[in-house]
Amino acid sequence: MTHVYRGGQPYGTGRPALLTPHEVRTHEFASRRRGVDPVEVRRFQSRLADQLAALHQEIRTLARENDRLARALRDWQTRHARNCPPTNGGHW
Repeated sequence: MTHVYRGGQPYGTGRPALLTPHEVRTHEFASRRRGVDPVEVRRFQSRLADQLAALHQEIRTLARENDRLARALRDWQTRHARNCPPTNGGHW
C-alpha cells in the first residue's frame, strides 16, 4: 500500500490524519442554487482553522513535556539503580 502523507501522518497507519488549519481555510465547497452564504462559511472556516492551530500547538507542547518527563524518569531510574544495592542479594 502506498503511503500518502497528510497532516504529518501517513495514511494507512491506523491513525486518522489531522486536518491542517490551511486545509480548513482553503477548502472550496461546490456551489448550489440555494447554497449557504459564502462569507459566513469563510468566517466559520477561519474560526475552525484558528482553533485547530491552537490545538496543534498544544499537542506539540504536551508531546515535548511528555518527552522531558520520560527522560527525567529514565535518568532517575538509572541513578536509583546504581545507588541502591539489590534487596535479594543479587539473585533473581
